[in-house]
Amino acid sequence: MEELGEPVAYTVLPDGVPVHDSNGILAGEVAHVLADEGPDIFHGLIVRTPDGHRFAGRDQIAELRRGGVVLAVPGTELREPSADPVAAEADRPVGEQLQEGLRRAWDWVSQPR
Repeated sequence: MEELGEPVAYTVLPDGVPVHDSNGILAGEVAHVLADEGPDIFHGLIVRTPDGHRFAGRDQIAELRRGGVVLAVPGTELREPSADPVAAEADRPVGEQLQEGLRRAWDWVSQPR
């Protein structure tokens, strides 16, 4: 595994950097960072692998570095995004997410207190 550079925050981790598993084997590359920017919550990464996209939860990530990511687990332990509620939500179209959020907000506001 090459030198990956200095540690970085998830907010500046670029898409396309390599993702190495806990054994140092190249597992894929970062396709997308999953986070809630408002409350500053990092959920994990969508990793593009030869077998399709996989989800790496924050507890499965050992290091975020400018030049790549190191997982705390073997790459074979990563799940398909649809198997994880956070990743599955991120895969939904933005319009659906917005509509669902507005529906929940309306339900909360319209309920008697």
